[in-house]
Amino acid sequence: MIGKKLMNVIDEKSLAKLEALNNEKVLKIVNEFVELCKPDKVTVITDEKEDIDYVRQKVIEIGEEAKLSLEGHTVHYDGFFTMSNHDQARDKTNTRVLIEKGEYASPWINTIDRDGGLKEVLDIMDGCMKGNECLVRFFCLGPKNSKFSLLALQLTDSFYVAHSEDLLYRSGYEEFNNMKEKADFFYFIHSAGELTGNPPVTKNIDKRRIYVDLKENRVLTVNNQYAGNSLGLKKLALRLAIHRSNNEDWLAEHYFILGVHPKDKNRVSYFTGAYPSGCGKTSTAMLPGQTIVGDDIAYLRPWRDGYAHTVNIEQGVFGIIKDVNPNDDPVIWNTITTPRETIFSNVLIKDGMPCWIGDGRDIPDSGMSFCGDWAKGVTDKEGRDIPHAHPNARYTVRIEELSNADENLHNPDGVPVHGIFYGGRDSDTMVPILESLDWDHGVFFGASIESETTAQTLGAEGIRKGSPMANLDFVVVPLGKYLENHRKFGNSLEHSPKVFATNYFLKKDGKYINGMLDKLCWVIWAEGRTHGDFDAIKTPFGFLPKYNDLKTLFKQYLNKEYEEKDYIEQFSIRINHLLEKLERVEAMYNKEHNIPEFFWEILRKQRSELNQLREKFKKDEISPFEF
Repeated sequence: MIGKKLMNVIDEKSLAKLEALNNEKVLKIVNEFVELCKPDKVTVITDEKEDIDYVRQKVIEIGEEAKLSLEGHTVHYDGFFTMSNHDQARDKTNTRVLIEKGEYASPWINTIDRDGGLKEVLDIMDGCMKGNECLVRFFCLGPKNSKFSLLALQLTDSFYVAHSEDLLYRSGYEEFNNMKEKADFFYFIHSAGELTGNPPVTKNIDKRRIYVDLKENRVLTVNNQYAGNSLGLKKLALRLAIHRSNNEDWLAEHYFILGVHPKDKNRVSYFTGAYPSGCGKTSTAMLPGQTIVGDDIAYLRPWRDGYAHTVNIEQGVFGIIKDVNPNDDPVIWNTITTPRETIFSNVLIKDGMPCWIGDGRDIPDSGMSFCGDWAKGVTDKEGRDIPHAHPNARYTVRIEELSNADENLHNPDGVPVHGIFYGGRDSDTMVPILESLDWDHGVFFGASIESETTAQTLGAEGIRKGSPMANLDFVVVPLGKYLENHRKFGNSLEHSPKVFATNYFLKKDGKYINGMLDKLCWVIWAEGRTHGDFDAIKTPFGFLPKYNDLKTLFKQYLNKEYEEKDYIEQFSIRINHLLEKLERVEAMYNKEHNIPEFFWEILRKQRSELNQLREKFKKDEISPFEF
């Protein structure tokens, strides 16, 4: 049934595309939100090139993006820093999960009563698309024709959002057309709201809301443009997928997917990895000589070969561009500095070329930037220098444009997971790489990830923040249920992945004791462990690499001599610091109810065995050679 309001704003061609799906739920949603949001026009976009090209052309016409000098390059601005209503990062304060009375409300994320929250956001959305065109989009979260994939319906009045989604996600109109369970999909309603200025940016940021409705498998987001708030298919959809997966038998995780290719082995082994911000996620996913399947979100399911298989639900990268330069990130640099379809956001533009913080080039004296017209020496209201580009400036590009894209990016069967990396950041506790004792211990590794702040960020160095599976912001189910689901998932597999903890940030006398590319050797060692190529040293805290194996790898992969003194410095067990870490982990999980007993058993056993080691050796730091 087509509502009166919809009939008045949709043309025959778009109406035919909508009706061809024969999907009552889709029609109901479109009717409901066209009636509420009141767009001037509704256009249905399918998988056809003509429709996709319409989005690309219109986003330029209306000024949400502007063409740059290189073919395919465009720039978008989310808001202006000098205005009080800037919109250039995820809004954690106004991102809330709608919770019905009596249901679980996480202490780690923002929640709001469902009835009150719905009334608030729907009132704000009343008329939010007036004067604008609403796009009806269909996407597939994961490869097409895949058991892994979930479908998503998107309504948005932002052509920038729609264009970004074409780079980041697989089109899904035909998937909707062929679906058997017509009501089984997520849906996302977004409006940038009233726009102001040139380029047009959201005006009413004070009424920005991003509400996640678990009951209806939907996200309602209004008065924003920044992709982390507006692109429902990204981290907002991750919350819905975590809720669903933890009530079924699979995992939805904040993982990269990396293909590891050891020299002279004629094989590829796939690893996933979860790292909090600033802990080495991108540098691990983009290691030289390896291939990338995905950099952000993965679904994992048990597979018929006895392994867990995983897919990247996305097909593109929405990456932080800060510090991307030809020396440290040659693959990304070569991709985004050559002609191809690429969206830059919140960077400086000078003479049609984008510039960003840490790109290794001379900073122009002036240009267009995230604060509007920018010039050297410009300050904000507090007298602080405004950088030429935003620290959270981004690039958006298809993974297939990267020279290291893995051939299995679109494989509907996914790839088998041989290992999982959980990356933390601390200056004095964890060794560079450590293998878990078993799967349950690996879940404990993930549950006890910590990230250490720096003096530059908070004014006090060494503050540790827990970040289970680097996923805490998105876990909308009880943390105990989430951990138990991980435990059951791995133990149900014939070949459960090996699990490794990494830490690239050990320091001595204030200086890092690992080189930038040392992580390549840690990763190759982990890959070898999944195939039985290397022995290891067993400790109460996990398996350590042997010195001679690392010495060989450093020579083979980095042409570098790895000295015994460096090995001892990096891989000694620091008992006091490990015991302090256990105390922090215990304190964090005591805030939650119903944490599974296996977690507490591991914690108690590790504490006991570390104390026994200290008693045995009569010291707090034990060399790996002493085990």
